[in-house]
Amino acid sequence: MQAGSQADLMSLILDSSVTIALSYNDETTPAILQVFDRILISGAWVPSLWRIEVANVLEMKVRRGRNDAAYRDKVLANLYLLPISIDPETDRQVWSATLRLAVHHRLTLYDAAYLELAVRRVLPLATLDMELRAAAQAEGVPLLGV
Repeated sequence: MQAGSQADLMSLILDSSVTIALSYNDETTPAILQVFDRILISGAWVPSLWRIEVANVLEMKVRRGRNDAAYRDKVLANLYLLPISIDPETDRQVWSATLRLAVHHRLTLYDAAYLELAVRRVLPLATLDMELRAAAQAEGVPLLGV
């Protein structure tokens, strides 16, 4: 996107744990609702693996009987409508900055991708993952979602 575009105004980095929490009433909290209100107003950034992670979690919930495929597909269709931008640099950072963060904080590379994006874009991170939250705090990244 060009400078001055909607992507320059994105308000946060959204991870899959917060995304999934919005999809289930028993997992949604006032803090999660605030994150999504913020996304509706200012959008969000996600690493390129976000769609894979979200679809995988929803599919695993279908396989475990938590919901059916129609519910999974409805959630994915609704998520598609949100002003969420896929970061084009995620793949280029994996073997350098993302790997360093994963090693330093003992994170999976998947979680470190969210942290790297928050550090690089200087945006708060919306996550429920406690290890990722601890790493973000250590890196000085503001947190949302709890």
